[in-house]
Amino acid sequence: MRPRCLDSCVAVGFALDIACAMECLHSHGIIHCDLKSDFGLAREESLTEMMTAETGTYRWMAPELYSTVTLRHGEKKHYNHKVDAYSFAIVLWELIHNKLPFKGMSHLQAAYAAAFKNVRPSAESFPEDLVLIVTSCWKEDPNDRPNFTQIIQMLLRYLSTILAPAPAVPQLIFKSENAVLPPESPGTSFLLSLLKFG
Repeated sequence: MRPRCLDSCVAVGFALDIACAMECLHSHGIIHCDLKSDFGLAREESLTEMMTAETGTYRWMAPELYSTVTLRHGEKKHYNHKVDAYSFAIVLWELIHNKLPFKGMSHLQAAYAAAFKNVRPSAESFPEDLVLIVTSCWKEDPNDRPNFTQIIQMLLRYLSTILAPAPAVPQLIFKSENAVLPPESPGTSFLLSLLKFG
């Protein structure tokens, strides 16, 4: 987690980049199945910290990936590319809030709550258009979730409404402590074009 929340335009720009990458994967018939904001098993090494066997992927996974009773040997689960839309919603929520989703729950508790009680992180403080994006992406029925082409259109529409009237993005949003980040990705390029020609 960062010390401060990202500017919402920057956060949505990052989300747009992720959505474009996911659209590319899906267009080639690839389902990610593990979209999340962390590096999975990667973690900072510490001699004093006990490592847990719980990796945390469940917190971001679509419920249909794990919610069925344990399958017998040889049986297969049925899911499609919409599992990635669910995970994307959790990542977008995280980008906006700068918090761990399902805070206060273990990864397995979060998985149980999402799968069997249809619990989702609260989107109450989101702008209305972002609420629509997030809640449509994490719907219980995968068939009701948008695909990434639709998600990209919703994100672009949202960015254009908040930036077109009065671009209020600070000049230094693309700077890190070490260098200026190149605006090569679709999301940051879109943001910069709105700032220039807004």
